[in-house]
This record gives sequence, C-alpha cells and structure tokens, in this order.
Amino acid sequence: MKRVILILMLASVAWVSGSAQNKMTREERMDRWKDYMNEFNEGRSDDVKKAAVMDTLVWLQAVQALNDSSFVLEADAVTFKYGTRVQVNSTTNFISFHDGEAVVQISPSYSFAGPNGVGGITVEGSVSNVKVSYDRKGGLVYSMNVQGRGISAAVTISLSQGSSRAYADVSPNFNSNRVRLEGRIVPYKYSNTVEGISF
Repeated sequence: MKRVILILMLASVAWVSGSAQNKMTREERMDRWKDYMNEFNEGRSDDVKKAAVMDTLVWLQAVQALNDSSFVLEADAVTFKYGTRVQVNSTTNFISFHDGEAVVQISPSYSFAGPNGVGGITVEGSVSNVKVSYDRKGGLVYSMNVQGRGISAAVTISLSQGSSRAYADVSPNFNSNRVRLEGRIVPYKYSNTVEGISF
C-alpha cells in the first residue's frame, strides 16, 4: 500500500512540474526558440549559410524590382494552353516592364526565325491596373493589364518567398490561348534579354 501511495505522489509531482513547463512565459518560449535556432545553425556549413543569404538577397532584389515596376521575368520554361511544357532560352523568352511599357516575348524555336526574327512572337503595350499583394505563404503576387497593337492581356506574376523564381500567367482578353512563363525576376537594368521585332 505504501508503495502505491509513493508512486501516486511521484506521478502527481511529475504532472505538476510538467504543467508548470507548459505555462512558460512568452519570453521563455522565445529564449528556447533562440537556443534551438542556434543549435540548428551550429551544424550548418558556411556554404549553406552563404547560400541562404544569397537566396534572401536575390529575393529582396526581385521584390524591389517588382515594386519599382522595372523588371524582367527571364523565362527558362513555357507552358502552352493544353499543357505542353518546353524548355526555352531565357535570353529570348521574357516579360519585361519598364517606363510604363511591357513586352511579352515567346520564342520557343531555336531553328525557325519566326515573325520577330528570334524564333517566335514579340508584342508590346502600355500597362494599366497594376496591383501588388502577398499570399498566405508570403509570396508576392503582381498583376497588370497590357494593352497594345498586338496584345490585350492580363498578366499575373507569382514570386515565391525567399527566391527570385517566379511564374507568370498571360491570359489574353479575346481568346483562351493562355500561356505560362517560368523563370527568375531580375531588375530591368541587369537583364540580358534580346528583344525581337514587335508587332
């Protein structure tokens, strides 16, 4: 009987101390989280830390370029209306926006010159109705309307948090030939794209 009482007393003491730990103050929880983060970072190599810093810097640069409305999405993949996805050259496949003018260029062909002289089409137009918002995961969503002689479309760019990788959906207003470009966002002044003949 004494042994049962002793076990019950020890169990109640353990339960009370456990409850006290669950009622930690916010400061104590923050201190514990900082300790966990320090332990986590101690096991990381300098290369991993540098890569994380670089990812953050290019993301901040991409966000700034979008907020300044002076950017280029250099695409390395294009997905067409029925789901066909092709790898493309980012030099000739892009969406740019600078000084109130946007250019959408899709040139999936390496062997055929196309109407623009670089294997596809190039359209340009003025930009209106620019909106910038953030999704639940912290990604930036940038939308605009582009209106010109060869284009009338809604363009929505989604930039993931912590990366310069983005995708853009181009939805024409007068047909359903929607296309998606995937690539990275760079400031307009740092872009290395080659623009073809627009129409």
